[in-house]
Amino acid sequence: DSAPEDDGEEHPAAGPATVLLEAKAVLNEAFPTPSADRVVRSVCPYCAVGCSLIAYTKESGGKTQLLQIEGDPDSPVNEGRLCPKGASAMQLATSARRVEKPLYRAPNSDKWEEKNWDWAMAEIAKRVKTTRDATFQETDGQVTVNRTPGIAWVGGAANNNEDCYLATKFARALGVVYLEHQARL
Repeated sequence: DSAPEDDGEEHPAAGPATVLLEAKAVLNEAFPTPSADRVVRSVCPYCAVGCSLIAYTKESGGKTQLLQIEGDPDSPVNEGRLCPKGASAMQLATSARRVEKPLYRAPNSDKWEEKNWDWAMAEIAKRVKTTRDATFQETDGQVTVNRTPGIAWVGGAANNNEDCYLATKFARALGVVYLEHQARL
């Protein structure tokens, strides 16, 4: 048994990072990433793990076109891997079935109607105000409570801390006492 010859160059150990980079180079050669104007790092919208994504975009006809989404190999959270939901993140943005306008189905109707965003926001505000006014309780016996049990708030795991903080402040200002989160359900 003889030791390998020293060629005078440094050879890093073939650790997980090296293997991953070599595999990525082979994959990029076999399946080249489309030419992109911009490469943007983002976070997967599905759960609270916080997997990092790389999105490749291109300007086309005055619009930004999403070309590809993949896991970020530099992320310590997911090391370039994505779960099945994360791997389908591109479909979230590019699916022909994606709803882009508010849809409304009137009571007892079997048809959805497209509405504009101004109508939808005004309708939501009107219904929140009506429900709050109808169910608001100032006192419970001799105790001041200032609450509205007619409205509940459910947060999602894709919301960051700042989103959750603002949503909680808003809900509490309305008197909402039923606040829940996806992670606890």
